[in-house]
Amino acid sequence: MTRDGRLGVGVIGAGRVGPVVAAALAGAGHALTGITPGSDDDRVEAILPDVPRLPADEVVRRSELVVLAVPHGDLPDVVAGLADLGAWQVGQIVMHTDAAHGMQVLAPAASRGAIPVAIHPAIAFTGTSTDLRALKDAYAAVTAPPAVLPIAQALAVEMGCEPVVVADADRAAYGEAIATATEFSASIVRQSTELLQTAGIDDPARYLSALVHTTVDRALSAAGAPHPLDGPGPLAP
Repeated sequence: MTRDGRLGVGVIGAGRVGPVVAAALAGAGHALTGITPGSDDDRVEAILPDVPRLPADEVVRRSELVVLAVPHGDLPDVVAGLADLGAWQVGQIVMHTDAAHGMQVLAPAASRGAIPVAIHPAIAFTGTSTDLRALKDAYAAVTAPPAVLPIAQALAVEMGCEPVVVADADRAAYGEAIATATEFSASIVRQSTELLQTAGIDDPARYLSALVHTTVDRALSAAGAPHPLDGPGPLAP
């Protein structure tokens, strides 16, 4: 880190996650060095005006912190490919945002002296500025070597999240939990809206909104309640 703790931050991945994470870190005072091009430059420009679009190796060359916000299946090849190019630098922080991957996927960068960090903000990203507000109510799963864990936790806080440490060995289970929650929820809502349309309900998404939110809130409250064998909890209908 620089003397005042501010970093030059570059982002590889211009989908829904990368630009938002970059904007959050910029809001905490870090300088943005560049982001790789994406398929929706207008959306990225709206949230990151005037940030240079650069090739991945140039993003790495310019940055003290590199954020890897690429699809789960692409992450190993991106890290290894940049290692093959000799792009990673000693002392550079390399942070990925994937839920299921831990430290091992960053091993090619770490072997060249980079510092591996995994931070997954637990929100459903839209890729717009509204995500910045959502981050302030969110947790982030943080995985890092013990010596740099305080730095990783500080980065999560600067993004607006409350950090929760997840052990490297538990990262796959954490990723499965996140995938189950997001994919199952989206599937059920789609199925329900289709059935309501069949039943002649206009604007089924709006019709379900209050029902879905209150049902999820109740389920989350029940999940956080004591087990019945541990004593009474707020499980009454």
